[in-house]
Amino acid sequence: MSDKKTFPFGPANYKLLLIGIVIILAGFFIISLDGEEFGFGALGLTVGPLVVIAGFVFQFLAIFKKPVDK
Repeated sequence: MSDKKTFPFGPANYKLLLIGIVIILAGFFIISLDGEEFGFGALGLTVGPLVVIAGFVFQFLAIFKKPVDK
């Protein structure tokens, strides 16, 4: 039985998670830049949501990345 305490995430995982949060926030910022009424322009309906989805995919990959054992 091993008494070694290991964390589920390594430092690289936390950096990737922060990058993912920044991508998601950038997507919402892009959505807010849309000048059309109710956000019905290209930024509000296409570009912004795609960036937000990409941020969530990035988060998913950051969570499932194996931490490097040292």
